[in-house]
Amino acid sequence: MTDVIRKNPYQCPKCFKDLSNKFNLERHIKNHLEKPHQCSECLKKFKETIDFERHMKVHTGEKEYKCSHCLAGFSKKSELVKHNRIHTGEKPYQCLQCLKTFSLNSYLAKHMKVHSEDKPFECPECTKCFKRKTELLDHTRIHTGEKPFQCPQCLKTFTQKSNLRKHVKIHTTDKPHQCSVCLKNFKRKSDVNTHMTIHTGEKPYKCFECLKSFTQNSGLIKHMRTHTGEKRYRCNECLKNFAYKHNLINHMRVHTKNIVHQHQYKGKMHQCLKCPKKYSRKCDLLSHVRVHTGERPLPCLVCPKKFKQRSNLSKHTRIHRAEAPYKHSVSLRNFKRKCDLLGHRMVHSEDKPYQCLECLQDFS
Repeated sequence: MTDVIRKNPYQCPKCFKDLSNKFNLERHIKNHLEKPHQCSECLKKFKETIDFERHMKVHTGEKEYKCSHCLAGFSKKSELVKHNRIHTGEKPYQCLQCLKTFSLNSYLAKHMKVHSEDKPFECPECTKCFKRKTELLDHTRIHTGEKPFQCPQCLKTFTQKSNLRKHVKIHTTDKPHQCSVCLKNFKRKSDVNTHMTIHTGEKPYKCFECLKSFTQNSGLIKHMRTHTGEKRYRCNECLKNFAYKHNLINHMRVHTKNIVHQHQYKGKMHQCLKCPKKYSRKCDLLSHVRVHTGERPLPCLVCPKKFKQRSNLSKHTRIHRAEAPYKHSVSLRNFKRKCDLLGHRMVHSEDKPYQCLECLQDFS
């Protein structure tokens, strides 16, 4: 009987595994032996000489693989390959669920948790669960108040690194993101998306209590305090609480220590140079000065009209939108401006407050 010719003629005498050549056999046999190469620095052991030599570069700091774009050095060729994708934009790893691509396999593995319902990481304070450990760590700072990420320019601190990255753009003059409608430039892409709601009139954030809608999520969060009664801002002088930060700032003027200014100006320290009017806030004075100068620095982004005050611009922009938030309770008719609603109410009222000085006839 003829002997069966093996496809791989080299066989391991220990586990009888067949190998294709002598080199692979010798390398395989080392798996059954001890690790002969030991690092004198950390005492870690290796089977292969090449692995041992590669490891030693960790301690010597040798980085023989250089990036041709930015001259960054790496001890392993595989690390250089990964790094090069920053410059080339290559993203070879694709999610089969949403087709999103990634530069590293580890990034894809983290991303896949988005499509999973499993949330193994639980907050010990409020028992809220998260898909990733990093999300849990970010969340716990809500309870601890820790803000480890600091801006090197203004020293402001943040709970999350992503928020710091967004903030740093405030200190640069670069505005790479442009609105396709009015060509206005912005520092962040998220600012463009928020700005676009001025043109579209879209208000995607809706309050489930009163159904009022908002262009930004931050506006909805602030609005919800009217329903919850939450007052997170406290005066350190009298311990009075306020729902909004600007209300606390205005209130603090009551406790101002400058008695002279309090007595002389009754809290109104900013005086107009054109007329005797005084204001407690500098921004109110600047707004008032436009009455004298005729300046209208606030343009409508849809039509050429300009305004002196932001409140008037806000009222005006409703003309360009279908929104009519003021509703008459009797006729159910909607109006874009509150003053139009008040004027319409007089139609249904018997009150006639306006009188002709010639014939004394009354009008609503």
